[in-house]
Parts: sequence; C-alpha cells; structure tokens
Amino acid sequence: MADPRLALSAVSFVLPDGRTLFPPIDFELDAVPTGLVGGNGVGKSVLARIVAGILAPTTGRREGDARVHYLPQLVRIEPDQRVAGLMGVADPLAALERIEAGSADPLDFERLGDRWTLRGQLAQALAQAGLPGLDPWRPAGTLSGGEAMRVALAGAWLADADVLVLDEPGNHLDRQQRTSLVERLQGWRKGLLLVSHDRDLLDGMQRIVELSPAGLRSYGGNHAFYVRQRAEERAAAMATLEQARLDHQRLQAAQREQHERQQRRQARGNRSAKRANQAPILLGMARARSEASAGRLGARQAEALAQSASAQHEAAAAVDAVPQLALCMAGGSGPERMVVRLERAVLAHVPATAAGLDLALTARQRIGVVGPNGSGKSSLLRVLAGRQAPLSGRRLAYAPIACFDQQLDGLDPLRSTLDNLRRANPVAAEADLRGRLALLGMDADLVRTPCGRLSGGERVRAALACVLYAQTPPSLLLLDEPGNHLELAALDTLERMLAQYRGGLVLVSHDRRLLDAAGLSHRIDAGADAWHLAPW
Repeated sequence: MADPRLALSAVSFVLPDGRTLFPPIDFELDAVPTGLVGGNGVGKSVLARIVAGILAPTTGRREGDARVHYLPQLVRIEPDQRVAGLMGVADPLAALERIEAGSADPLDFERLGDRWTLRGQLAQALAQAGLPGLDPWRPAGTLSGGEAMRVALAGAWLADADVLVLDEPGNHLDRQQRTSLVERLQGWRKGLLLVSHDRDLLDGMQRIVELSPAGLRSYGGNHAFYVRQRAEERAAAMATLEQARLDHQRLQAAQREQHERQQRRQARGNRSAKRANQAPILLGMARARSEASAGRLGARQAEALAQSASAQHEAAAAVDAVPQLALCMAGGSGPERMVVRLERAVLAHVPATAAGLDLALTARQRIGVVGPNGSGKSSLLRVLAGRQAPLSGRRLAYAPIACFDQQLDGLDPLRSTLDNLRRANPVAAEADLRGRLALLGMDADLVRTPCGRLSGGERVRAALACVLYAQTPPSLLLLDEPGNHLELAALDTLERMLAQYRGGLVLVSHDRRLLDAAGLSHRIDAGADAWHLAPW
C-alpha cells in the first residue's frame, strides 16, 4: 500500500465510570509521520489503540484497510513467551523449522506464507537492535526492560505493516539506542503514529497532533514547530484575556457611574417635586417614566456585563488550555558539606566496580550518570540511597538523602496522592499540601484518587511531590529516569525545577535535553570496564 490511510469519524470514548475521555474526533492518518502528544490522562494510549483497531470506540467508527502493527507503552511478557513470540514471529518461525525438518503439513506452509527468508531477516533485525546472536527461542522473561523494548521494536520493523502505531517506544532505551530509533523512524516510509514525550523522536515527525479534553488539534510541523506555535497561542490567549479583563472593568465602572448619576437625578427630581405644586397623579407618571428608562438602561448594562463576563471566562479557559505546572522547591541551598561517601564499594552485577568504587558527594555537587542499559546506574543510586548494601566496601551517610526510582517504590498504590504526601510530611497543613499538588496540575479529585489508578505521568508527579515536599528536605536528591512517562508540559516543569534547584543532585537519564537543562557540574561515565568521574 503506497499511501496507507486510516480514518476516525466522530470517534469518542467513554470510561466505565461514565466520564467522557475525549469528545467526538475526526482524524485521518496518512503517510505523513505523525506524533501524538497531550497531557497525562487525556487518553493518548486509548486513541492509539482505537487507531490500531485494538479498541472499539464508544461512538463513531474507524475506517480503512491498512495493516497495522501496534507496540504498547508497556511491553508485557506472557508466561513461557519466547523472544520470537515477543517479536510476533513465533508461529511462522516454528513452521519454517518444521518444514526444514521435513514437514509437509499444509498448515505449516500456510503459517509461513512467503516468508522463506524469515530467519535471516530476524537475525538482521536483532543485530540492528544491538542484540546480535540472540536466540529467538530464549525465554523473553530473562530480558531486561531495555532488551524487551528493543526486541519488540525489532518485531515492529519485521511486521511488514502499512502503519506503525508506537506508544512511547523510547522508554527503557539508552541514549545510543534512542539515537538508533530516531534514525529508523526517519527511514520509515509508510504510515506512522508515534505517541511520545521524547522530544528528539518528536522532532523527526512532520506533523504533531495534540489531544486534550477539548478534542484533537493538528500542527503542521515537528515538535520544535509545535512548541513555537503553542508559545504564540499562549501569548495571544494572555493578551485576549487581559483585554477582556480591561473591557469588563470598564463596563463595571461605567455601570457604577451611571447608577450614581441616576441616583443623583432621582434625588433632584424628588426635591423639585416637593417644591412644585403638581397633582400627585402627574408626579407618579413622571416617576414611572424615569424608572422605566432606568430599567431599560440597567437591562442593557446587565446584558453587556454578562457578555463581557462570558468573554473573560472563555479567554481564561483558552489560557488554561495551555498547561503550566510549577514546583515549590524547598531547601537546596545548604553549605558545601559531605553528604555520602562510598569507599572501595563493589556493586552487585556491576563488573566495572570489581576493584572498588571510591566516591564522595557533597550537598552542592550536581552529577549526571550516563552509560548504556545494564551498566549498573540504578544499582549505584540504590547503594547511595542506602536501599542496597555494596557487596564489599562501605557506604557512609552524613545527611538526609531522597531517592526517586523508576519503580516508584515509595508510592503506596492503595493510598491517594494526598495520603502519600501526608505520610511523607505529617506536620504540614493539608491546605499547603493541596496547594503544592495543585501547582503540579493535580486537582481536588485527582489528589483523592488511589495512586494505583493514576496515569504514568500522574504517578511520577505524585512520587516527585512526596520526595521534594517531605518533612525533612533532602541534602542530596537521587533521580533515576525522572522523565519517564512525563508529558511535555511536565518535562518542561521538571527541567525548570532542576535548573532552579541548588542542592546536591545525582541524575540518571538517557534524555540528553533533560541532562543539559539540569546545570550539572560533573558526570559519571558508567562504562563496561571502569567508571570515571569528570567535569560535565
């Protein structure tokens, strides 16, 4: 299919609790590489599954006969699943092997189809994914998160689909693998819908569509173009809001002035009527005419004020449609004192530390930890945080340390965000905690929702709040891939927070832009043979 086409016509989706996730949407996906963005919880993954034909919409219809390969955000490995199964080629590969062994079963030939070069294609796809020689019948459960994502992506390239629908394919990939993914996506010449918050991936798209509770809006360009357009829209919306406020204030002032003039005229008329020798009936008629005239004027003013208030409300809603999140940073300006020290520490499953790792961190150092998946970066953070002991050597801690890990272990999924934060800071007033969560885009309903029911980005924001707003502010903040699952607005907030934060920081991330924005002083290169601390 040279020009794949899928279309959604008046598609909407209603959640089981009756809430409408997004209103009716019309959308056509053609051969233009398209990035789908939007806030957490607006329904990006749901929309992607509808486009892929995996989920039926509540209303509307999906049209088109393009063959779609869908890669979910979370690669789920089934019990007893093999690498070939994770790639989606287990049945044809097994059929090929049986045919090569002498099978004449027509079902095997049907399962294989015309994929006689499948074995070579599979080996090539795994090699391009950085997994040369990987046994296709190896249990998929033995793969790391990054390896599982690379295997699933290799299966996507093998699928020979007309359209790829990829939901956060950059998750769990290191910098080199993300660079490789950018190149593969740029070389893809068929239909593509990419759900992502990775700005490098989105910059390779030729169209960005943004999903919000108001619907779907298309921007004709990559992520950089989208950011410029959104900034211009916000500036225009702010200008419109300010003008609406000024107009409303002028109308209110005019109404007050008119009311005061009317009262003065009435008072003069009453004084004149007392001095004049007119019949009561004539005085009553004059008073009625005056009151009727004032009533008509008042009605016109009331209508004008109502229209002005409505215009102001609409302008404010347009401003609020551009999410602006904020963090209230505490602490982070302590003296240059020692916080934690590792002495000849050997980390579990990290051969590069076999000779022992010496590391001393102060309350003002800002370190970025970089290196490929599996090099032990998360293990280092667990040891620094005191959650895991080194195999040998020792860890010495001198001040409070807070750790934000990829698994969000500190977040109780059965408790609400507010309850989790109360547990971390039991002395703070509830109004203060609610206010801080509101600045993170978490409204009254969201802070009461159990964390296990929040979206990925909402859980990340809740976990960050519990770390940063704890009763005792940390002297050293350990962050392990804090940008995972965050939408673009929250990523911008995180970057601003890290730029403003002046405390000790150890940041593990594969996001080049996040590392550059953090104002780092040093780097640890976690290599296969040795680790090196050097200026950033």
